[in-house]
Amino acid sequence: MTVYVYSITAADHPLDLTGLDTVGPAPAVLRSLDAGPLAAVVSDAPAELRPKRRDLTAHQGVQERLMADGTVLPLRFGLTAPDDDAVRAALDQHREEYLQRLDQLEGCAEYHIKAAVEGDVLLRQILQDSPRARQLNDDIKAGGGSPELPLALGELVAQEILARHQALAAGITEALRPHTRQEQASDPVGNDFLNISFLVDHEHRELFLTAEKGLAAELGADCDVRLYGPLPPYSFV
Repeated sequence: MTVYVYSITAADHPLDLTGLDTVGPAPAVLRSLDAGPLAAVVSDAPAELRPKRRDLTAHQGVQERLMADGTVLPLRFGLTAPDDDAVRAALDQHREEYLQRLDQLEGCAEYHIKAAVEGDVLLRQILQDSPRARQLNDDIKAGGGSPELPLALGELVAQEILARHQALAAGITEALRPHTRQEQASDPVGNDFLNISFLVDHEHRELFLTAEKGLAAELGADCDVRLYGPLPPYSFV
């Protein structure tokens, strides 16, 4: 029977799985599979598995329950194995790697930060700070310049926006880095200029949160800084 694999923990984790939902349309039973010092939390896999809201919520619910009681290696949504024996074999094969990672993640949580600045805000700043951009804008408004002026202004603004985004992202990252163990940056999506996860241990959690709050206040309402966490440390498994 194909099994769905949620997480890896130490075998001595409390593994309180009561009352938790499983992925798939039909109810299944969460269970643990032991292999020496390790355990995997699994359930029978549904015949059809898609990332529906219900299933994503069930998957996340298992991670959060396990994380509340101890250290967990949260696996990405959708991981299956042919049967219980295949899961145990994987635990045996990667035993040292998993034990090392569990040790590294002990007492830690992931915090994810995204940040964006509205384009109109940056455009106003650029026109205020850059004489060249301001001159090009004035010439375009006057209507007597070259038809290439809008292109030149557009290229200049794009370069300035990229530079400002990079400076803001670097500033936020450098300010928070001293309170973290690791970081994992991803490509920003949409209007965001920052998309980064930090691994934060319990000892530094309040310092990290205080620093993030101070940064958000310093950057002001024009900069939309969103903090998500504490989360299971998906980005650091």
